[in-house]
Amino acid sequence: MIDNLMEIVLGVVATGVAAAVGWFARTYLWRRKLRRRQRFFGLPDNSECLLVVNREAGTERSVARHDVFALLELSALIKDCGAHADVVTHEAAGQGFGERTEFCVGGPVSNLRMAAHLQSLLPGVQINTDVEPGPDRGSFAIGGERYRMENGTSEHVLLARLTAGQNGDIRPVFLFCGQHSITNQAAARYLVRHNARLARKYGQNGNFCLLLKVVNSQAYGADVVELISDVTRAATTPSPGGGSRRGSHRLTS
Repeated sequence: MIDNLMEIVLGVVATGVAAAVGWFARTYLWRRKLRRRQRFFGLPDNSECLLVVNREAGTERSVARHDVFALLELSALIKDCGAHADVVTHEAAGQGFGERTEFCVGGPVSNLRMAAHLQSLLPGVQINTDVEPGPDRGSFAIGGERYRMENGTSEHVLLARLTAGQNGDIRPVFLFCGQHSITNQAAARYLVRHNARLARKYGQNGNFCLLLKVVNSQAYGADVVELISDVTRAATTPSPGGGSRRGSHRLTS
């Protein structure tokens, strides 16, 4: 009987030890994953970041519905990192970059801060902003290639992580620059879902600019996204035309 009791006690102790080891292992792995995500996004515990919002085309204050969804996707990510977001409009974000992580949403016409970032950080990107209908309206020109928009069928968006230097203390700027507001949401969702893979590929402090295509958004919304190519080199190299952008009117949003 004593032997049976000892076996029971030893079994309970072994079970408790195994459970404790499993809990510590899961906690360690979770914390390591969190720290990697925080380093990639430049969002340590209790840090502050900027969410720069645009305006819907043709309005003064409204934000497009899908851009709001993009902000919600990013807000959840920021909260998971233990950071806090300061939401500002593109006209009010009158400050430099690098001190706080920034998430900038919208095209260069609906978001003037995006226009400044494109000029400073992605001089090789040209965006057609002609107001008149035409096959090139809203198209991207990068590295000699032109990417046209087929509204609701095939739409493109640039997803970029950029810093102004190699210093690890400089916080990154994330750009979500699409041909339509639903593509901004798709890029935000892509970043949230694939940030671990992107961190492994480009490093915790690496810069990148990806061209994504949103397929048949009329049917699938922001869910079906294809990676067209990594356009980092072409986008960060000034174009032969000096990086000028045709037109100064409204980009479809």
